[in-house]
Amino acid sequence: MKRAQVVGAGLAGLSASIALTQAGFAVTLSDGAAQAGGRCRSYRDPQLEMVIDNGNHLVLSGNEAVYDYLETIGAADRLTGPDTAHFPFVDMRDGSRWTIRPNDGPIPWWIGASGRRVPGTGIADYLAFARLLRPASDARVADAIPAQGRLWDRLIEPLLVSILNTPPAGASAALAGAVVRETLAKGGRACRPRIADPTLAAAFVDPALAWLADHGATIRLGRRLRALSFAEDRVVGLDFGDVTEPVAADEPVVLAVPAWAAAALLPGLTVPDAHHAIVNAHFRFAPPPGAEPMIGVVGGTSHWIFAFPDRLSVTISAADALCDEDRATLAARIWREVAKVHRIDAPLPLWQIVRERRATFAATPEQDRRRPGTATRWANLLLAGDWTQTGLPATIEGAIRSGRSAAKRADEVGRARVSG
Repeated sequence: MKRAQVVGAGLAGLSASIALTQAGFAVTLSDGAAQAGGRCRSYRDPQLEMVIDNGNHLVLSGNEAVYDYLETIGAADRLTGPDTAHFPFVDMRDGSRWTIRPNDGPIPWWIGASGRRVPGTGIADYLAFARLLRPASDARVADAIPAQGRLWDRLIEPLLVSILNTPPAGASAALAGAVVRETLAKGGRACRPRIADPTLAAAFVDPALAWLADHGATIRLGRRLRALSFAEDRVVGLDFGDVTEPVAADEPVVLAVPAWAAAALLPGLTVPDAHHAIVNAHFRFAPPPGAEPMIGVVGGTSHWIFAFPDRLSVTISAADALCDEDRATLAARIWREVAKVHRIDAPLPLWQIVRERRATFAATPEQDRRRPGTATRWANLLLAGDWTQTGLPATIEGAIRSGRSAAKRADEVGRARVSG
């Protein structure tokens, strides 16, 4: 039976393992952490005494790879969200509120309806936004569309900073446009917000591990790859410290680790080397009745507030400036915003701050050029991860696509070797 090695059990590695298994490989999946999921993980927090996600990872209904992945592992019902696309916002500076309501179809008639668009904007503002759909390859967002004005402040910037995890004006217009083309430009049917229910692990990780185990994969957590051995144009060994496992000539290896880990294992590999942080705040406080599952915040520290049955959570993207701030001070400031948005009169509840300093690569044209493709100069070594050249920014959709691409390439290489 064909064998394959996958190193890294984040979503890229899980996706690659599933696709390789479907292609008839006996897969061994390894990860240095004690649990799978990478940056898409859940854990029981001792401070809150409840299970939380490390962050609030939003997907959209147009994310086809995400839905195919979930269908395969039997977890398609573990994303929840509204039946129609709508994005409520509140401005912390003046208390104003509005909701963006794209219509389902691809013809955006919603921009002509004052109750569906940003208050104070007109159709011409949105037509200018269309220039983001086909920008020059090295353009920044501010080169393609006006990075100012009411539409920018109250819709475009909040959406793009969460999509790109990079200050939007200087970010890659090509990466921003790729997401917009696949979601908002296709109409509301493709951009309905979806949130993992009840947790990220329950939706994306645990069912994938169960599926792999049921299909004969070997899963080994808590063992870190320390080095690879090479002979001519192939990987021939994987050094896990306590043991070096030989790699057969026809055995593909998918390296699905973070960019900096891949660069340490493969000297000379060019990878993105600038990153931005994401900060998440979790509060043990049941949301008030009728609270929106997700609401965007303008003019404050918070970016998005998520309402779960047992807690309120906040996500702040491109949050480098918050990584060294006193945790208690930050939690108190964020809670004041949450309380104002949801009209809560209560003191600061139990809280937790989770900071991912290198959450994603900086989605700039310069960093995008540093992203490697799937193939390497070693015939049986493939790369996967949202930092590889997926054509998308660092998203769940991109991570899953990268794993599938690596598996497809591995199968093609194997077939070519057999036929040769």
